[in-house]
Order: sequence, then C-alpha cells, then structure tokens
Amino acid sequence: MNIRHDWNYEEISELYDLPLLDLVYKAATVHREFHDSTQVQISSLVSIKTGGCSEDCSYCPQAARYSTDVEAEKLMQPEDVIAQAKVAKDGGASRMCLGAAWREVRDNRDFDNVLEMVRGINDMDMEVCCTLGMLNDEQAQRLKDAGLYAYNHNIDTSKEKYEEVITTRTFEDRLDTHKSVRKAGVSLCSGGIIGLGEEKKDRINMLITLANYAKHPESVPINTLVPVAGTPLENNAKVPSWDLIKMVGIARIMMPESAVRLSAGRLELSDEAQAMCFMAGANSIFAGDTLLTTDNPEFKSDRILFKNLGLKSKDPFEDGEKPETNERYKENSAKAKMQAKVKAWKEEMAAK
Repeated sequence: MNIRHDWNYEEISELYDLPLLDLVYKAATVHREFHDSTQVQISSLVSIKTGGCSEDCSYCPQAARYSTDVEAEKLMQPEDVIAQAKVAKDGGASRMCLGAAWREVRDNRDFDNVLEMVRGINDMDMEVCCTLGMLNDEQAQRLKDAGLYAYNHNIDTSKEKYEEVITTRTFEDRLDTHKSVRKAGVSLCSGGIIGLGEEKKDRINMLITLANYAKHPESVPINTLVPVAGTPLENNAKVPSWDLIKMVGIARIMMPESAVRLSAGRLELSDEAQAMCFMAGANSIFAGDTLLTTDNPEFKSDRILFKNLGLKSKDPFEDGEKPETNERYKENSAKAKMQAKVKAWKEEMAAK
C-alpha cells in the first residue's frame, strides 16, 4: 500500500459507511503491513500546570471561566515531575507527556523549568512529549535542544466545526503551531475528539486535515469526550465504542505509518472494545492514574489486558533517534533583548 496525502471526502465517506467488521478487516490488514501488531506504545501523562486556563474550549474543565472541580495550581517543580516519570517508566511507559493548562508558551521562568523537566526525562532514556498550547519557532527549537521528542497539539475537530467548540484561538493558530514543531524537527502528535456534537462530515474532515499533510503526524490521538460537570458540553451523550473503533480504523488506513493512540475516554471502554481498537490499528495508549484531569486506567489493569491479548509494550526510540541535548536551550533571545534594553536604559539614566 502506498502512503497517500491526497484523500478526498467521498472516498473516506465510503470507508465510514462500510459495515464495521469489513472496515476493521481492511484496517487490520494495513496495520499488519506497517507495524508489529503485538506492539503497543505506552505513554504516561502528568498535568504539570493544572487549571486557570484563559481559553474557552467547551470540553475542558481546566478553563478558568467554567465552574468545575478543577482547582488552579502552580507549575510543578522539575524534580517532582522527574520523580513521576521514574514511576511511569517502572510501570512500563516508554513516553512521558507533560501537559500545561496554558493558551501559549511564554518566555519566562516557568518555561525554563519545563525545559529542565524535558532534559531530565530525556536523560532517563524516555521519550518526552509536551502539550503546552501554542508556541513559536524559537520556543519549539529550545524544546528540541532540551531533548523533546514529540509535541502534542490537537486540532480537536474539523475546521468547519471548530468555532462552535473554541473561540479564543483559531483553527489556523493550531496549524501554525504544527509548522513550528515541524521546523524544529520535533515529532508531531495531533488528533481530535469525538463526542463534541459533531457530524460525520466533521469527523472525516478532521482526519483529512491531518492525513493530507505533506508528512503525517507521527502520533494521532483519538479522544472521546469525557463530559465534565460545569463545562458547556457536560450533557453531551456518551460516544458509542463502535464510533471510536470506526475512527481508529479509518485513521489507520489514511495514515498507515502513524501511531494511532487511544487517549481520553479509554476508561469507559470494556476490554473487548479496546481489543477491537487494537485490531483496527490502535498501537498506542495513555496509561497511569490520570489523563490530565479525567480518570484513566492504571498500569496494573493494562498489564493484565496486554497479557490476555498477547500484546507487549514498545521500547522507547524504536521509531526515531533519541534527541541529543544542546546547551543552547538555555538561551532565550526574548529575555536577552529585554535585558539589553534595561541595560541601555540604565546607562542612559546614569549619563544624565
């Protein structure tokens, strides 16, 4: 099978309407052509900065404007995050994902601390992924120099549906962040959420956006909405597991080499539904106690599931080389410019 970047709506609509078992069979065939079907990559995610976000993502309990049980917290200390990474590694995770409830990265002490987290975890021989909101070219490069392996920035839904879900940043803003990630040579992780009130066309167009990139995202998370009290989508209906299996299968066919990840909402799935997802081409999961602010299966239950299905965890850096740390990640041109301005001002005042 050839890798394609020119998918159109009509052909994906035909895939979407196939009987589910026929779709799973097609997807499983593609999966076995490009991947070891017994391998699953395990990621663990820690919320390094929880709550207080200025965005209005209608599904997210971390938005400051919504009344949820999520309390705003300060950024975690690097040593505490690295300690959690060690626990995750012992539990079988090969990738550690760091999530911050930020609209965008800012060049300040908090970002400097995130860079130290990235370096520390990379030094442990774990893949490091960050999801920190929007970022620019220089920030992406600094993350790369610190040892970042991947950057997550989901597009959430189709371009047409997007403004009904989020108004505080545009769809194009998200694509611009993708460009910065690619420019830095960092692996791209991007997918979406089903259960937002979208239609079939939105699900298809979301996948087409990603699958028609010149280079497919290396990781494609397929999330199902976890309705949280206090958010605008708190009363949305639960997504049937069949819909998730369908989306996994279509993503696998459209992006054969990518990792298709089961993410938010996996706790709602039975073992049998997860098995169907693995059959349809899912080969990556989030595991651990939490997935940002929603429950996620623990490592122990996943080990039992893997044993029953004959699956094994994937080692880190099997799909790419371990990033080399470059000390220039400590350099901050924005900070340097500000310091130069302050110095010039002081010199000017002293001369008067």
